[in-house]
Amino acid sequence: MSLTPEQVRQVAHLARLQLNPEQVEPYARQLTDILGMVDRLSAADTAGVSPMAHPLDMVQRLRPDVISEADRRDDYQAIAPDTQDGLYLVPKVIE
Repeated sequence: MSLTPEQVRQVAHLARLQLNPEQVEPYARQLTDILGMVDRLSAADTAGVSPMAHPLDMVQRLRPDVISEADRRDDYQAIAPDTQDGLYLVPKVIE
């Protein structure tokens, strides 16, 4: 697939990018190369490949889900200007 300079200008307009006239041709070539690479990747046979979230055969180390900090909500809310039922009250900003 080859992009025309007009298509590059249209994409730049949609992306709200300002291109100088001398930039259009190089961008057209670069974008055409990128689309060609995507076409080659799409042609790869992936029928026997299972989806994976990470290319390495590793698992994420997770820490135990235990409480490590004391509940200090009352301490923090004691210095707040206005609270009610454990919530911070703030001035209304939208009419």
